[in-house]
Amino acid sequence: MNITLITVGKIKEKYLKDAITEYSKRLSRYCKLEILELQDEKTPDNASEKEELQIKSKEGEAILKCVKDNMYVVALAIDGKMLSSEELAAFIKEAGVRGNSNIAFVIGGSLGLSKEVLNRADYKLSFSKMTFPHQLMRVILLEQVYRGFRINAGEPYHK
Repeated sequence: MNITLITVGKIKEKYLKDAITEYSKRLSRYCKLEILELQDEKTPDNASEKEELQIKSKEGEAILKCVKDNMYVVALAIDGKMLSSEELAAFIKEAGVRGNSNIAFVIGGSLGLSKEVLNRADYKLSFSKMTFPHQLMRVILLEQVYRGFRINAGEPYHK
């Protein structure tokens, strides 16, 4: 199974970098992981709605350039479907069974994802109705994907 994280924005905090490195190492037992970190666009203070749409559109273009035709695209979106850890594990397993062995999880920038990216997505996933910093979301996602592989392998995991 190939898992690609397509993310907007750099990770600046060492503790988040360390967590990402740790989960990447743990995941290497179960899948081939690639993390693509794209440049985020600077959002001016008091940006207009039009400016925000332009920023999301530009970030969306960069995201879509990373998406290959054979990827099953999962967009992290606040209005997506919420799954339990067991349901995410089943989702990953079923994707592989259906022949979707290249899953791309997309995490947008601070303004979210463009409608073009959301339209390309095969699935919209939400972790909560709350908003999380996109840098922290990367760690949460990697932990849940790792947990999903452990569940699928019948290995113990913290409940």
